[in-house]
Amino acid sequence: MRIGIHVGHWEGRPDDAVSLAREAERLGLDSVWVSETWGSDAVATISWIAARTERIGLGTGVMQITARTPASTAMAALTIDHLSGGRFRLGLGVSGPQVVEGWHGASFDRPLARTRECVEIVRAILRREEPLTYRGEIYELPMRNGTGLGKPLKTNVQPLRGDMPIYLGAIGPANVALAAEIADGWIPFLLSPERMGLFAGSLAEGFARAGRGGGRDGDGFDVAPIVPIAAGEDLAACRDAVRPTIARYVGAMGARGANFYHALVSRYGYGETADAIQDAYLDGRRGDAIAAVPDALVDELALAGPVARIRDRLDAWRDAGATTLLAQARDVETVRALAEAAS
Repeated sequence: MRIGIHVGHWEGRPDDAVSLAREAERLGLDSVWVSETWGSDAVATISWIAARTERIGLGTGVMQITARTPASTAMAALTIDHLSGGRFRLGLGVSGPQVVEGWHGASFDRPLARTRECVEIVRAILRREEPLTYRGEIYELPMRNGTGLGKPLKTNVQPLRGDMPIYLGAIGPANVALAAEIADGWIPFLLSPERMGLFAGSLAEGFARAGRGGGRDGDGFDVAPIVPIAAGEDLAACRDAVRPTIARYVGAMGARGANFYHALVSRYGYGETADAIQDAYLDGRRGDAIAAVPDALVDELALAGPVARIRDRLDAWRDAGATTLLAQARDVETVRALAEAAS
């Protein structure tokens, strides 16, 4: 199992993410990944990291599909890949209706079709075999109801890799199956290694549709969970350090009845807990929401505690089938503890 770090979406000084990436590179970790919500941009952040590193792999986990046209997504990906010497992995995701409709002013309808078509268009651009034409439910290239002057085009830059790895962020059953079918890797968040059986059917369905091998790795399919981490000798303090992240996603990342993380944790058997977290968060009682996250859930979803405990816990993800673990590191000391635990 490869070990990388996930530095999230940038909220501070530019050097914050770079210092973590450079330390991870020095320690020989696999990759560094970034995200975006409704503030900092993943393309700009990973480009800054690419410019300040030399060898470590680079990934977006994830770029929001509706934030860019498929062509602009492909342009960003092939440019970063060239400038970084072939180190880039393109992670995409649909986000949720609050961000898609509230921030980007786009429709959240047909997210599975939108994802499939985006990936198909990006792959066609990267292969650069012929001028781009596409007729789908969501995207039409060239568009027919415009000026009539639209022209099928090839990218005027030869992509460095026509087979650049594409990952999908997914946790719902249909989305996970789609990732297994059309992507090179899967980026789940709040994954419990003890509950991987809940995803087995979706993964098998997607692998079968794609004609991939029957093994759980789907002919090299990369399972790359994002895992909260807090390292230190005081286990209780480390649990408390990651509890707010779990509470925020389960309680506030989506409206009541439309929160994918609430639904996921409920599928794990924590339905009453998820309701309590969400009720408190949506009522403005953030402290109560954090306090409602039990130690058992923290221990399932996060890496917390001394290095020896983190080392033991890494085995759970390895045994569950994770092939790249992306720890949510926020400081250099945590990156060093992670590397020590993984050694």
